[in-house]
Amino acid sequence: MTPEERDLLTHSIKLAEENNKLLRGIRRSTRMAAILRVVYWLIIIGIAFGSYYFIEPYVNVAIKSYNDMKNNIQDVTTKLPSLPNVFGDK
Repeated sequence: MTPEERDLLTHSIKLAEENNKLLRGIRRSTRMAAILRVVYWLIIIGIAFGSYYFIEPYVNVAIKSYNDMKNNIQDVTTKLPSLPNVFGDK
């Protein structure tokens, strides 16, 4: 092997080692990005469920009030035709 070939071979080995380090870094950063993306979505979903758990009693009270109001309106509309009889009208 000539000295020029030896220099080219050592230079190629150094480039290959440098490329290997860069590729490992890229792979590591890709893995970390994937893990952080999963953690991000878990936090978003957790906050959504947590806020629903916190707001649920207020939502239940609002639904109950709405149903009571709807029932009261239905009662009034069913009794409304009989109101003229109360005042003596036929």
